[in-house]
Order: sequence, then structure tokens, then C-alpha cells
Amino acid sequence: MSAPNSRRTAAFIVARWLATKDFPSAMLPEGRDRAFVQDLAYTTIRRLRPLRKTLGALMRQWPKGELEALLYVGAAQVLYMPDVPDFAAVSATVDAAKMCENRSVAKVVNGVLRNLVRRREEFEKAIAESPLEERESFPTALVRRWEARFGAEGAARLCAWHNEPAETFLARKDGSFTKLERGCRVEDVDGYAEGEFIVQDPGTRLAIELLDPKSGERVLDACAAPGGKTVQIAWRGADVTACEVNPKRRRRLEQNLARLKLAVAVVAEPPPGTFRKVLVDAPCSNTGVLRRRPDARWNWSEEKLAALVSLQSEILDVCASRVEPGGVLVYSTCSNEPEENMSQVEAFLERHPDFSLAESRESVPHESGTDGAFAARLERNG
Repeated sequence: MSAPNSRRTAAFIVARWLATKDFPSAMLPEGRDRAFVQDLAYTTIRRLRPLRKTLGALMRQWPKGELEALLYVGAAQVLYMPDVPDFAAVSATVDAAKMCENRSVAKVVNGVLRNLVRRREEFEKAIAESPLEERESFPTALVRRWEARFGAEGAARLCAWHNEPAETFLARKDGSFTKLERGCRVEDVDGYAEGEFIVQDPGTRLAIELLDPKSGERVLDACAAPGGKTVQIAWRGADVTACEVNPKRRRRLEQNLARLKLAVAVVAEPPPGTFRKVLVDAPCSNTGVLRRRPDARWNWSEEKLAALVSLQSEILDVCASRVEPGGVLVYSTCSNEPEENMSQVEAFLERHPDFSLAESRESVPHESGTDGAFAARLERNG
């Protein structure tokens, strides 16, 4: 059984995320409890909506701070982590609560979680009978969009997909992808130190295949961090320039390239001149990778979507001028929202009649079995 401090660490991550919306992935600890802490924190964040409703029925006044986070992670274990016995979920979370300065926190956690265990069937039935967005824990507006596009059954399958823990895939130089066994650390895989692979989902193939970088071609990766696609382009022998405006993300990009022993130019702004091929892997709403980014669903809104569409449009316009005549611009996202994908491409083509659409591809997770992604190959007239 994981130690009580693993529950406290998970509760700290949840509490900080609730307060700041910082990336939970950046707060995960190193060490032997990392996998359990990640599973617990991510499960809690994924299932926030039914957890909130359930705890609301068990308490007269909504808790705050450490108490709120501890109750969330305790309830998540009881309702959504069947491998954790009830007694362990309650006792270990109570032990974690005893580390709080306020002594009453542990008493409240103990009482609420024991009551939840007693009334488990009642709450599980209520959750099962809830509307899809409440049952599977997504923003209502996002689920309505999916229902309109994929139908009720398709939307339910998509929600269920995004609530499963993400699998880890390793991309290798020969273009193959292999699934990492659960519980196995990436750093322990043969070839890690030698830079023989990177962590990438097969969904990233769409953009690379449409870009089709050749040996010696000058390629600009315009939104490069964390560098997965940059690496795949470099592995094919192209002369790639990786552009990343965000200093923190740029440092991460440089670290990844150093581990892989790849000599790639990393810049903050695109250099002068044109390129044979340009990849715009644009900032997006991440609705194709909500399984990996459980927090991203709670950042989603129609207003933020509109702002991202505007930003994507601006980036595309800038990058279009960097494509040489007869060259290629590949636009990609990890979103499944039409406004960010085909509608964005169609609007671009109206503004840039010197480009034409050669091909587009989309991966929808519940159909493809990979992360959601979109890519379009746009060719500039010679």
C-alpha cells in the first residue's frame, strides 16, 4: 500500500491546481510513489464533477483548501480506484490529513469518507443515472458539441476514452511506435541514454507523414516545443530549425534535443528567408488529448476556443510568408474541434489563394484508438 504521504502529495497537487490552474504534470514527484500519485491526482481531476456532487451531498458546508483536496482524493479512491481497498483509501487519507496543522481536518475526512463507503451503492447509482456530461465529468457545452457531431453513442464513447489512463508510446528512428508496459519507467528502457526513442503517441504521425521531410530539405518547425515532431523531422535527415517563443518551453526543447544528441538550431523567432517546408503545430484546445491532459477539459470554453482560433490564424498568416514557391505548409493540432481544424484551413485558403489543400487527415480517439489529431498539407504555387 502506498504511504499516507503519497495521498498528501496528491492532495497538494489537486489543491494547487484548483487554486492556480498550474499543470498537474509539472507538480508530480520523483521516486517510487510517482505512478500512484499521478494516477490518484489525475483520476481526481478527471472525475471532478461527480466527485463534487457526491461530496456536496455529504457535507452541509463546502470545504476549502487542504480539506477540500483531501476529500476529493479520498472519494476518488473509493469511487474510481477499485484496486485500492476501502479501508486503505480511508485510513491512509485520514493519516495524510493528520499532517495538517488543523487537527479537525482528519476527523472530518474520516467521517465523510466512512459515510461515503456506507452509502457507496446509493451514490454510484446516482452517478450512473446522471446525464452524460455529469456522469463522465466534462463541461456541458463540450459534450453538446460532441453529441451534435458524433451522435449520443459516439460522444459517450469519446468521453469514456478520455477518462481512461493514457498509454505511453515510444517513437523510434525507423518510424515505428511501441507501447510501454504500465509501471515501466521510460528512463529504464534500453536505448534511453543513447537517444534511440522519444515519448510520442502514434497520432503525431499524421503531421509528419503529410510534411514528408526529406534528407537535406530546409524545414521550419514553427511551434516546436516540447520537440517530438522536431525530432521526427531531424531523424529523417532534414535541416530543421526549431522555433519556440516561450523561454521555459524552449529550454525544455533544448534539453530534449540534447538527450537525443541532435544538432538542431533552436530559435525564439523564425530566421529570415524561406523554407521548403514549414510545420505549424499550433497551440490549440487539446480536446484530442484530454486523456493525457485531464486538466485541459476544465480550461475549455467557447470564449477560449474563439481566442485560440484567432491566434492560430495569426500564426498561419506569418508562417505562410516563410514557405518558398512550390513549398509545403503543414498545419496540425491535437484538437478535434472543426473551428480549429478544417474550418481554419478553409479560412486560410480564402486569405491565401496562392496555396491549395493537397490532403487532410484527422484522428478521432474513439475511432482511431490513438490521440486525437488533425493535419492538413497546404502547397504553395510554384
